Amino acid sequence: MSTICLIGVGRMGEPLCAALVRAGHRVRAYDVLAERREAALSRGARTADSAAAAASGADVLLTVLPGPAEVVAAVDDAVLAVLAPGATWIDMSSNTPTDAEPCRRLAAAHGVGVLEAPIGGSPADAAAARLRLFVGGDGDLLERHRPLLSAVSDRVTHVGGPGTGYVAKLLVNLLWFGQAAATAEALLLGRRAGIDLGVLTETLAAGPASTAFLRDDLPALLAGDYLTDFGLDHIHDQLTAITALAERLGTPHDVADAVRRLHGEALARYGPADGELLAVALLEERAGILLRHPATPGAHSGIDVTDRPTGQGS
Repeated sequence: MSTICLIGVGRMGEPLCAALVRAGHRVRAYDVLAERREAALSRGARTADSAAAAASGADVLLTVLPGPAEVVAAVDDAVLAVLAPGATWIDMSSNTPTDAEPCRRLAAAHGVGVLEAPIGGSPADAAAARLRLFVGGDGDLLERHRPLLSAVSDRVTHVGGPGTGYVAKLLVNLLWFGQAAATAEALLLGRRAGIDLGVLTETLAAGPASTAFLRDDLPALLAGDYLTDFGLDHIHDQLTAITALAERLGTPHDVADAVRRLHGEALARYGPADGELLAVALLEERAGILLRHPATPGAHSGIDVTDRPTGQGS
């Protein structure tokens, strides 16, 4: 079994820590917040007072962080220099190829192998070892670490070479957030036109435009849950990254730009709150309609922001 240095014991990192310990791995965890280090202790991991101390002699450096800035701050010379010979860094953070490249080059200079394995799924999925991982990097290196990744995932997909895992995850997110917005617009229009919300959702879910969002995620919204596992600021960052990539590679991105702008407007309205469906909340507010079972009209032209989730940290 591997000795793992886990950096990042937040909402995703903590259940990952527990799953790795259950699988028999030796986990040394570090987080900048002391209470999160305590949480790792309660999950059976050992902890350290610095990232370098946690990394000393580790076979695997595993980063599970909110975004690129946190990864750059964590993966430095002090950490990479003390890993075991032949160690591998696996980045499971929300990241981009451009932002990760300096850290990748730094790792290579220290003789450390690199895989990216951004996460698809929720903390509950992490606890149940049913995450989806989008892996970019060398195929042989992935096979070496597949047993470790299988401790937290039942769907490990090798997307391609370096950077492709990050891009695949960004594309999945673009489509999901776009579908959420398009679905909300359709439901709000249908409600305003007088269609019962239950009839409308069943009709859409059974039709040729049905999506996983309609089948699996819409029920949460209709129950008042804006899915507070991820911050709106990080969502906007990811959408900005994918539209910038499309611009650089010369592919059309009008729809992606519209999705990004909507989330930027939601960010301006609600701030860096937690909520993957806060762009939908903004559409509800503009329509004066809450998408709920039973359907609830807004009390006024705008829906009170106190109905919305507030920031809970990363």
